Amino acid sequence: MNEDMKGSLMGALENVIDPELGIDIVNLGLIYDVELNEEETAVVTMTLTSMGCPMGPQIVANIKQELMELPEVKNVDVNIVWSPPWSRDHMSRYAKMALGVR
Repeated sequence: MNEDMKGSLMGALENVIDPELGIDIVNLGLIYDVELNEEETAVVTMTLTSMGCPMGPQIVANIKQELMELPEVKNVDVNIVWSPPWSRDHMSRYAKMALGVR
């Protein structure tokens, strides 16, 4: 997969907003990896802010909706992992400023 395609996938994921925090999942640092395989399946490796995150199913549904809008994507597979665990250190400078985190 080329860098342009990875950029397109990440750009689509920036449209997915964490409903509780109001910041997109890319800037929150929830996306660990995204790739498009030979079967045209977008494979997303991500985490959530907590294991009990009640918004997890909605976030996954929104990821699938956004990625399926890309013409190159025929299917979406979202893998939620807990290692490494998410922390505020994963957030972008933008997300930290928006949430008032130092």
